[in-house]
Amino acid sequence: MKLSDLGDRICVLGPSNSGKSTLADAIARKRGLEPVHLDLLHHLPDTDWEPRPKAEFIALHDAAIAGERWVMDGNYSICMPQRFQRATGLILLDISTPASLLRYFRRTLFEKERRGALQGGRDSVKWDMIRHIAVTTPKNRERYQALFEQADLPKLQLSSIKAIKQCFRKWDLAR
Repeated sequence: MKLSDLGDRICVLGPSNSGKSTLADAIARKRGLEPVHLDLLHHLPDTDWEPRPKAEFIALHDAAIAGERWVMDGNYSICMPQRFQRATGLILLDISTPASLLRYFRRTLFEKERRGALQGGRDSVKWDMIRHIAVTTPKNRERYQALFEQADLPKLQLSSIKAIKQCFRKWDLAR
């Protein structure tokens, strides 16, 4: 599949710490699309990942998907129906839970400036996040897989870190 086959409104889904923001930013640079990081819309800036009020998040999300050219990373099931309706392509990153946990520790301990980071926020190891990755994410993985399979869009599934790296090389996405 060529990157252009995914169109001008691309959704990137996957577990926490799978590389969604990094891939979305690389695609945005390559294709001249607006990168939209749902974590940044969902959380208030200058906080320790405090969520916005639900209605405010949905309004920000819906305004973002109204655009004509974007690549959006994140899950947030509450908004998936309208996002998928506007999307022209879908990428599902499906790396393993142990890989997600390792990436989480690397990100929070060693990456001070990272893609998709919350403005003014602090990345630190949090038990809630470890639990989310270890317990919630495996349950969500099945649901995201089903949504991916049902989607009538050009789509690509990348099921390992190796596959993600190969995608970067194939599409010439400079990091």
